Amino acid sequence: MAGRGGLVVRIIVVCGAGASSTFVAHRIRRAASARGVEVRATATSESQLEAALADADVLLVGAHLGDRIGLLRERAAAASVPIAILSVDAATAPDGGEALDVALEFAGAAS
Repeated sequence: MAGRGGLVVRIIVVCGAGASSTFVAHRIRRAASARGVEVRATATSESQLEAALADADVLLVGAHLGDRIGLLRERAAAASVPIAILSVDAATAPDGGEALDVALEFAGAAS
């Protein structure tokens, strides 16, 4: 199953330095593969966010960045990319399913 109009859903996961988001992106890819959903989930740091948003359908933000969510919303809006805040449970779940569900919902490609 493809996402949005048969295209690959492009998911960006951001955290402060890019380390924890790498794990979340990996779990999302694994969950999508198990479901037969085509996604490209990549991690980025805040410093690389503008470049990543240029090629994104949705931005996922870890709850630990709550103090910067206003700025992140502005940056995503400037790129016309929807943004979703991942709960701690979604971000840390080993199967990545909840994070994938959030991404697909906000990207308008719910499975």
